Amino acid sequence: MVTDINKQVIVEALHSVKDPEIDSISIIDLGMVEGIEQDGHTVTIQLLPTFMGCPALDIIKKNVITALKALDKNLSINVQFIYSPPWTSDRVTEEGRERLKEFGIAPPPRQLDENGGWAVNCPYCDSVYTTMENLFGPTACRSILYCKGCKNPFEAMKPVSTMM
Repeated sequence: MVTDINKQVIVEALHSVKDPEIDSISIIDLGMVEGIEQDGHTVTIQLLPTFMGCPALDIIKKNVITALKALDKNLSINVQFIYSPPWTSDRVTEEGRERLKEFGIAPPPRQLDENGGWAVNCPYCDSVYTTMENLFGPTACRSILYCKGCKNPFEAMKPVSTMM
């Protein structure tokens, strides 16, 4: 049993909680963790879903509880999904962007062009010569693209902004 659980210990434990659909990136690096509150042996974690209706939320909640119970089985853990502020793709950390590329998913673009369009570099060869094959990928947060440089299809995380 851990007797001295502080916020940094909790954050380290949450780094072990991966996105169920992209197991190379943590919920911390996705920018999902909005708040951590501790009151004695009660810990409340506030998470921002990346998309409304995300089917992985129950799994994420279970994995957060498991990771924190590993610190101290006597902890009371509350996981709350909140929608304000809304999650945006700007919350993905630099580490998270690298983990996405390692998984073969292009990270979300940092900015949209003047027409609201977005360009994505290939996660395999970093080529800028990519084309959108399908806006709708295997999940709501990803699209399918094709690289004209290395001739590979790949997925890209969609940009999500409060300004769109």
